[in-house]
Amino acid sequence: MPLVAGVDSSTQSCKVVIRDAQSGALLREGTARHPAGTEVDPEAWWTALQEALAAAGGLADVAAVSVGGQQHGMVCLDETGAVVRPALLWNDVRSAGAAEQMVADAGPDGARYWADSTGSVPVAAFTAAKLRWLAENEPDNAARTAAVCLPHDWLSWRLAGYGPGSGAEGLAALTTDRSDASGTGYWSPANGEYLPEVLKQVLGHVPLLPRLLGPLEAAGRTPSGALIGPGAGDNAAAGLGVAAGVGDVVVSIGTSGTVFAVADAPTSDATGLVAGFADATGHYLPLACTLNASRVLDATAAMLGVDLHELTRLALSAPAGAQGLVLVPYFEGERTPNLPDATGSLHGVTLANFTPANLARAAVEGIACSLADGFAALKDTGVDAQRVILVGGAARSEAVQQSIAAVFGLPVTVPRPGEYVADGAARQAAAVLTGDWPAWNDGTSTVVAADPAPEVLARYRQAAVTPTLPATR
Repeated sequence: MPLVAGVDSSTQSCKVVIRDAQSGALLREGTARHPAGTEVDPEAWWTALQEALAAAGGLADVAAVSVGGQQHGMVCLDETGAVVRPALLWNDVRSAGAAEQMVADAGPDGARYWADSTGSVPVAAFTAAKLRWLAENEPDNAARTAAVCLPHDWLSWRLAGYGPGSGAEGLAALTTDRSDASGTGYWSPANGEYLPEVLKQVLGHVPLLPRLLGPLEAAGRTPSGALIGPGAGDNAAAGLGVAAGVGDVVVSIGTSGTVFAVADAPTSDATGLVAGFADATGHYLPLACTLNASRVLDATAAMLGVDLHELTRLALSAPAGAQGLVLVPYFEGERTPNLPDATGSLHGVTLANFTPANLARAAVEGIACSLADGFAALKDTGVDAQRVILVGGAARSEAVQQSIAAVFGLPVTVPRPGEYVADGAARQAAAVLTGDWPAWNDGTSTVVAADPAPEVLARYRQAAVTPTLPATR
C-alpha cells in the first residue's frame, strides 16, 4: 500500500509521521527541535524538517506529504524569493499596539467591522497586525516585501523545490489553505477571498499572496515525486487528526487550553473571545483560548507534594463540587474572559472542606469550568455541539475526563495519545492521494459519560465574577 507523510512544524519542534495511506498504521516517525524565540529565521524550520524526515526514513518511498504548521506567523519574501527578515511568530507580542490601532481605525464599531469582515477581531498574533508593525517600525523591510506567506506555506514551497533565488516564477508557486489563511486578518472565511484593502492599509501595498488551494488539491510534487497537500494551520490539522466533524467540539488541555468546534457556517464574534477560523475540509472552525490549563494542575500537585497520577486519585476520591471549594484558575491572567491582570483565587473555604482531596478536585473542576466558559462563547456564536473530543497531556487524567463530561454536559471521547497535528496532515495527504478522506480508526478511543453538574459550573461562575487582581502599592 502507498505511504503518506504528515508534518507538524510547531513553535518548538518539527515532527514527521509516515503512515499507511489505507489503514493509517504508523510505520516510521522522526522529530527535531526548533530554536527558541518569538522570531526565527525560516531556514531553521527547513533544517529541522530535513532532520526529522531523515529520522523518519525520508520521502523516497512516500506517495504524498502534507504540512501542518503554527498559525499566524509572518514570512516576508523579496522579489527573488529570499526571506526579508526573521519570521515573527504567533507569540511575538510587539504587534499588540498595531492590532489595537487597527480596531480603533475602523471606528466606534471597529470590533464588529473586523469580526464581520474576517471572522475575528485583530490581536497581536494575526499576520495583518505584524505587517502593520513592520511598516511602522521597519519601513525598508516593508518596502522590500514582494510576497507574504505563512510558516506552513513556506515549508510546502520548499518541499516543492523552491526557495531563495526562485524569482517571480517561484513566488507565483506559493500556495496556502483556507484554515491557515483564516488566521491572517486579511482573508474572509465567509467569502473565501483575500481582502487587498486590508493589506494596503497595514503594509502600504498589496504583496503577492499564496494561491488558495481546495481541501483535496495538490500544491505540486517533491523532487522525488510525492504529491504535496495543501497543508493546514495547527488547530485545523489537529481536527483532521482526530477526525472531528460538524457537531464535534475539540478541547485541548496543554499549557494553555483550546476549545474549537467544527461548524457548517462561518461565525462572527465582536467580543473577540471567539476567532472565526475556517477548517481544512470546507467547514469552519470557531475557536476560543484559555491561558491556564495543565500548569495549574502541575502547581496544585507540587503544593500537595504529589505527582499528577496521585493528584488524579485524590480528585476522584472527593465528591463532585469538592464540598463547595472552588478554584478560579486565573494564575497567569486570562484570555477567556479577557482579564489579563487577574490572578487565581480560592473560594468557599471551610474547616470541613479544606482537604487535599477537595483541593485536587477543585483544581480539576476549575480547569473544566474555565474551558466551559470558552465553550459558552462558542455556543453564543450559534455553534451546536453533540460531543467533546478531549486531547492534550491532561486528557489522560480520569478526573479531568469526568469533570469535562459533567461540566460540558456532553459525552467525551478521548482518542489514543498521538501526534494529532502530524497525524492530521498525514490524513490530508492520504485524501489528496486517493481523492477521499480515509476513515482511519485504531479502535482505542475511550468514551466517558458523567452526570451533568450545572451546579458546579454555576458556583464557579459566581466565584469568577470578581476575580482577584494584583495588589496595588
